[in-house]
Amino acid sequence: QVQLVDSGGGLVQAGGSLRLSCTASGRTFNRYAMGWFRQSPGEERRFVAGISSSGDNTYYGDAVQGRFTISRDNTKNTVYLQMNSLKPEDTAVYYCAASILRVGFRPYECDYWGQGTQVTVSS
Repeated sequence: QVQLVDSGGGLVQAGGSLRLSCTASGRTFNRYAMGWFRQSPGEERRFVAGISSSGDNTYYGDAVQGRFTISRDNTKNTVYLQMNSLKPEDTAVYYCAASILRVGFRPYECDYWGQGTQVTVSS
């Protein structure tokens, strides 16, 4: 069992930056691929970024490629999402997710979820 706690959201102006963090409980964090998803009201939860258990491989959704960076520190049981050049359309609740076998690109492929953190980008 893994428990995930998301943090770092907030209100930022367009063009600004935020860094989200997700800290996991337990001793098996380095066995999980991790990812970030986001969801706006009335929309489905969408893949933002993913990282393999070792951190060697990263993946990004088209909407954030080149602006967001996912990373992890297995010594701290934490995964990060650095978000730069934020746009109003990035406004959403952001969720981190853990997947046992490989990066989950769809919500049903993920095994554990954080509680979500709100990101609001003003124009």
